[in-house]
Amino acid sequence: MLADDYHGAKAALFNRGRVLAYLRDQKPDIPFPGFWDLPGGGREGNEDPAACAQREIEEEFGLSLPRERFLTCRRYEGIAGGAGSYFLTADLEDAEVEAIRFGDEGQRWALLDVTVFLGDLLVVPALKMRLGDHLYSAERSLD
Repeated sequence: MLADDYHGAKAALFNRGRVLAYLRDQKPDIPFPGFWDLPGGGREGNEDPAACAQREIEEEFGLSLPRERFLTCRRYEGIAGGAGSYFLTADLEDAEVEAIRFGDEGQRWALLDVTVFLGDLLVVPALKMRLGDHLYSAERSLD
């Protein structure tokens, strides 16, 4: 995967029509306190998008996801000329869901029905758009 100028990566991890999400902390000094978020975060060093997502998934959920499990990887441009970010997707097996060990960021995790996630007002807005893009692209590719 590319390792260009980007600031971070987020991943939508699916299991049986649901997406793995976590409820952000209620800290006033962080963006979107109390909103649902997806695994991921800021890039460290020269890691590529898959490595960034892998590290964050391990830190946040205790899951070691091999890079070949990522199904898609799409770049999104940054706001006002800033560094972009990546959105990746992968499927989780039931055994992986059972093996989740939630880290120390966030209040709790859940597997949310994808339609519930997309319709919830307390989901980080950019992630709803990106997940919608993924679902629309995947749906169109079946034609």
